[in-house]
Amino acid sequence: MKKFLLMALCLGVMVSCNKQTEEEQTAKDPTNTESTGELKIAYVEIDTLMANYQLCKDYTEIGNIEGENIQRTLASKQRALEQHYAAMQQKYESNGFSSQEELQRAQASLQKEQQDLEELNSRLSTSFQEQQLKYNDEMRDSIQKFLKQYNKTKKYDFILSKAGDNMLYANAKYDITGEVLKGLNKRYKAKPEVTEKLKNKKKTTSKK
Repeated sequence: MKKFLLMALCLGVMVSCNKQTEEEQTAKDPTNTESTGELKIAYVEIDTLMANYQLCKDYTEIGNIEGENIQRTLASKQRALEQHYAAMQQKYESNGFSSQEELQRAQASLQKEQQDLEELNSRLSTSFQEQQLKYNDEMRDSIQKFLKQYNKTKKYDFILSKAGDNMLYANAKYDITGEVLKGLNKRYKAKPEVTEKLKNKKKTTSKK
């Protein structure tokens, strides 16, 4: 959990073609790609978007904070369990238990503490994963809403996502990542709870 991992966002936008006939379109604009039946396609570099879109950066930082908090909580509980085990072992070796019943109660208590720790680990991990999925959904929704608005004037038939080597080849002239990134950051406003979490992180860091 040290690093908050965000799933790659697969973006796709399809725009309805104009209903005019090819002859009418060609007469109006012979350079129009729709008049020749060609698709107007662009793509976005997802890795670049994830690294530079402020919403992604903020949620990544929050994920790191939450992951670190979970690690600290579990590590503290684990140390306490180990200390209790060591104390019981020492008491047993020095014949400190007055009866077999007392030893069994100590063992049962230790076992219950171990079980509680495992349940806490499972609960925190599940909560962390659910929060991560929520952040991913918000990011995907934010980008897709922007692209829908953006494409009202650009009129692309498809806007594809390019992440790593998922495309064998892409001509750089169809790369609209810079435009999309600029537009996303311009319209982004962090939620109050996001701003508060990041502010608390800065305060904690400055005290170290």
